[in-house]
Amino acid sequence: MLKVAVIGAGAAGLCAAKHLKAQGVAVTIFEMGSHIGGLWVYENDNGLSPAYQSLHVNSENRVTAYVDFPFTADAPLYPDHRQMTAYLRAYAEHFDLVKHIRFQSPIEAVQADPGHGGPSWYVTVRGQDKERFDAVVVASGHQGVPLHPPFAPDFAGQYLHSHQYRVPEPFKGQRVLVVGIGNSACDIAADVCTQAQATVIAARSPVLLMPRMFLGVPTSRVLAKVEKPWVPWPVRRFFRTLVSRMAHGTMEQWGFRTPTKRTHPAGHHLLMGHFVWGRIKAKPGIASIQGHDVRFDDGTVQAFDSIIAATGYRVDLPFLRPETSPVEGHWLRLFHRVVHPQQPGLYFMGFFNVSGGGNIRMMDDQAQWIASLVNGRCGLPSAAEMNRAIDQERITIQKLYPDSPRYGLELDPVDYRRQLARVQRFPKSP
Repeated sequence: MLKVAVIGAGAAGLCAAKHLKAQGVAVTIFEMGSHIGGLWVYENDNGLSPAYQSLHVNSENRVTAYVDFPFTADAPLYPDHRQMTAYLRAYAEHFDLVKHIRFQSPIEAVQADPGHGGPSWYVTVRGQDKERFDAVVVASGHQGVPLHPPFAPDFAGQYLHSHQYRVPEPFKGQRVLVVGIGNSACDIAADVCTQAQATVIAARSPVLLMPRMFLGVPTSRVLAKVEKPWVPWPVRRFFRTLVSRMAHGTMEQWGFRTPTKRTHPAGHHLLMGHFVWGRIKAKPGIASIQGHDVRFDDGTVQAFDSIIAATGYRVDLPFLRPETSPVEGHWLRLFHRVVHPQQPGLYFMGFFNVSGGGNIRMMDDQAQWIASLVNGRCGLPSAAEMNRAIDQERITIQKLYPDSPRYGLELDPVDYRRQLARVQRFPKSP
């Protein structure tokens, strides 16, 4: 029986283990903490969770859920982190995965074993002897190590990354600057402004703020009527902009810029209300900081007591050697975000940001492909062909999306599903 190690007991790791187990593969899940649920576990003792107390999932529950494990009928449209943790725990129990999890097992090294005929890997847990597996699935997540802005050391007030943020009460009466315009920035600004004296969002990048609900239903349902696989992107972009404008007006009237390229949709169900009430204001990017004073790109200067940087994360895979790691700056050199071209038997899951849609749902597609590769039901192109495809994908992303580190992991769910469907038909090696 084939043996596969899965690193991480979050949404990606559980999904990978479920699909591999269903194909008769012996699976061992290594979890560095003592909880199931990964980033959704509030104050997770693995130290990697960015969950704050008000955190809710950004996509509707029915497009967030795994394909074969829907949320219960009484679940809210947008579950919070507690409900997401309970959902992932229920998934693990339903598919009998809990007994395959080794908790408190931080991985120290993942190394190729050249001594066997086929792909083989050694996995070493800190303080234990190494163990051999036929393949390894890295599902350790990409939101555990904060990416700090270069101006952070220049600020004389309280500075923290959004990864450290939990509740708004410590900011009562303060002047707070939230840096960034992703979903975390929107969530935190809408949270903090209820306690702060003044709240400002600094948004260097263009953004399209989307409503959670539109015409009485989740906005994703409305967009799904238009965003068919055969609909060209300019049409999809026009419709998204139209929905945003009908709900919120123009981005410019609130101090933001409407994007001309593809961007990751952002928003919060209360955010625009706080703008209307004057609790939140927007400013452009930060030019410089001196003491408590922040100079923005428009030349204005404001003083702040605290800065919360929602500036993203960097992928950190410390258990992989440099020659084995696919990390290249804010890019991952992976064929269709899963396969390392030079390392047979080493796979990656969940290292992406879906541009409109549910990340968890996309994991089912990745896990099915990995299970097919492990069992030999499908094959792969040559390493040279995979590298060419990776280079082409990077060029496409740089052309379509803004020049920002956050888009190194971006993918369009419609295009990606089409790509995975094609690659799973690739014949296995004779």
